[in-house]
Order: sequence, then C-alpha cells, then structure tokens
Amino acid sequence: MKIKVKEMAIEEVLARPVGLHQNPVRPMRIFRLLLKLLSIPDLRATHFSHREIGMERLGKGEPCLILMNHSSFIDLKIAAALLYPRPFNVVCTSDGFVGKNRLMRAIGCIPTKKFVTDMVLVRDMLYALKQLKSSVLMFPEASYSFDGTATPLPDSLGKCLKILGAPVVMIRTYGAFSRDPLYNNLKLRKVDVSADMEYLLSPEEIRQKSAGELNELLQEKFSFDNFRWQQENQIRITESFRADCLNRVLYKCPHCAAEGQMLGQGSRIQCGSCGKAYELTEYGFLEAVEGETEFAHVPDWYRWERDSVRRELEEGTYLLDVPVDICMLVDTKSIYRVGTGRLRHTTEGFHLTGCDGKLDYFQKPGASYSLYSDYYWYEIGDVISIGNGDVLYYCFPTEGGDVVAKTRLAAEELYKITRRHKGAGGA
Repeated sequence: MKIKVKEMAIEEVLARPVGLHQNPVRPMRIFRLLLKLLSIPDLRATHFSHREIGMERLGKGEPCLILMNHSSFIDLKIAAALLYPRPFNVVCTSDGFVGKNRLMRAIGCIPTKKFVTDMVLVRDMLYALKQLKSSVLMFPEASYSFDGTATPLPDSLGKCLKILGAPVVMIRTYGAFSRDPLYNNLKLRKVDVSADMEYLLSPEEIRQKSAGELNELLQEKFSFDNFRWQQENQIRITESFRADCLNRVLYKCPHCAAEGQMLGQGSRIQCGSCGKAYELTEYGFLEAVEGETEFAHVPDWYRWERDSVRRELEEGTYLLDVPVDICMLVDTKSIYRVGTGRLRHTTEGFHLTGCDGKLDYFQKPGASYSLYSDYYWYEIGDVISIGNGDVLYYCFPTEGGDVVAKTRLAAEELYKITRRHKGAGGA
C-alpha cells in the first residue's frame, strides 16, 4: 500500500490551513458488508476460525468498545468479519486518511495521531458510542509489534474506559504475526490464523474498578509472545525468506556487540563485523550456525537490546545522530516531502533540524510513552515519526544502519526514566 507524496517547500506546508474537526459518521450497512466481502479472500487463504467467549452478555444492538491486538494488515479484515453486521467506527492513524479522507470517514474511521496527546479522540469515541449508537474498534497498542510481543499500552487507557462507560470486548489474534511480521517487507507466509472474541468488562464492572486496576487487567490481557505461540503449537514456517530483514529487529550482535552490522537474508541472520550467523528455524527458534547460541528466542534477543539501550541512557552514552529525508503531515491532502535534515536523539529528547535552516523542532522525553516508528512505511522506507497536534514529521534515516528499533526502545526507556525521576522529585 502506498501513500500520496508531494514535494513542497516547508514554508508552504506550514502555511496550509488547518482542517476543521469533523464528527465521526456511522458507517452505512453497505460499507460494512463491503468490508466483510473484501476480507473473505485473505480469511479463506488462512483457514480463519474463531471462538466467542462470553459474548452472550453483549446485547445485539448494544454499542461497545472493542480492543484488539495489532499484528498485521489482516487485523481489520478479521474485525470486519467477526463484527458484521454490528456497526463500528475504527480509530485509525491520521496518515491513513491521506488522499482518501471522504472514503475513510464514510466507512467509519476516526483519525488520531499516534503517540501524540489527542484530547479530541475520546470526545469522538464518546460521540460514536452515545450519539451514533455505534461500537468503536481501537488498537490500544497503536503500533505493530516488532518482536512479536505486546507493545506498551498508554497509562490513560483505564481512565478512558471509565469515561466511555461502554462494555469492553477484546479480539485477540493467533497466527497473524507469524503470517506477516512487520520486519519481513510484507512477504506473506502460509500460516493459519484464528481469533478469540471475548466479552471483557461490563459497564458495572468498569465502574467498580479503579483506572489502575483496569490498566492491570488490560496489561494482562495484552500479554503475548507470537514466537512462543509458534513454538508451542509446532507451527512450521517453511518459506525460505523467513529471516529476510530480521536485522531491523535484531540490530545488535550478541557475540561482538556491533550495531548496524546484522543482515537477515533467507533463513539466516549474520553479523557483518564478526561473521557469526544464526539460523531461524522453521519452528521459530534461533540456532547459531557455529558456537554458542546466545539467544534461541527472538524476543529474548530484543529484550537484551532494550536492556543495553537502558544502560546507555543511564550512563549518558546513548546517542542517535543521523541524516534523514523529511516528510510532513499537516492535512489529509498529501504527505509533503520538504527536504533533508538531521535527527538527534539524546537523554534531552529529539531534535530535528533541516530544510536549509528553516526547520528546528525539539521534543522532550516525556512527550510520549512510546514512538511511532515503522518498517517499509507505505513502501517508502523505515521511518521515525515525531511531532505534536499540529504537525507530524516523518524522518527516513539515510545512513546509520538499522536505527528504528533502537530509537523506539530508547524513547520508551527514556520515558520510564523521566517518569521515575519526576516521581522521586515529587516525593
């Protein structure tokens, strides 16, 4: 899937008028049917099946909040099939509206900016639930998983549930990540997909619990490990490209600690610095071709990288400083390519400069609990996105190796460190 991109000077982009807010629209039945029909080929190809748990508690016409884990592009197709004919609006990243704003709104999408404080979003969700009598589908992780485990949930989620006061349903998928992991450049594997649709919380149960208790429950429900699931269920992935681009996730060699030298190709990932190679087996394990296997499990390797980033932050040695191509999002007409620049990330936060000195943007570490970063974003390239409610900057590194995953890890760990320091200061 591609996105409309237009070359434009940064001054012109910043001068463009801000679009007026639009209330969500209840999707017409014809659009709901169309979404279901468009989902059929992929669901048939994956022999899709599902279970319903406690769904008899939800009234036939009762609007609810649907929370779904985010694994791959098939997620919305699964939801469309499971929820039909129930009307539902979808919380969708604002870049998904570029070039197709009217269509996206007509099918019920609600725009939001990922990892940016969005005070309007909760109001739009309330409007859909209470005024339109439409359910709301939300992917609370906001981003696809890099390593197949859950990504962080916002601390505000429990409070959001209490404000909305609607029943909560969860859709949890199995096999969607294994079929189409983000790192693998949209190459599909032959893996069956299934899902559980579970009635999670009634309005009464939400009222009885604190926001903190709701967060704990959701953290537990959104705890998963797709590689472990593959291993335990003996899911065999025979495609020869299964380790292609795995270096996007496993960017640091556990043998020599070199960064940006890993190369995932075929069924192997190898360090270009020390030469050590690992086979990604058909059942999702890592095995060293020679010598010790430091990490047999992809999420364990990724967790080690996270720990390494945290140590760099605590020791004050962490630094991202790379040249980038810069695009901007200020409306839904287009993504605007405005030039080149430099992106720095330190313990002080992000600093983006460029466009011949016309761009100078700074973002503090406490701005967000995570980072909008992606691989092969709209088939343009690996991206790091920062910004605020007015403008988003999409930064495409042109040097420095695989920095996207490390930058997301650093942003998440830096946010935790910042929160701890604030808490200690407040005490």
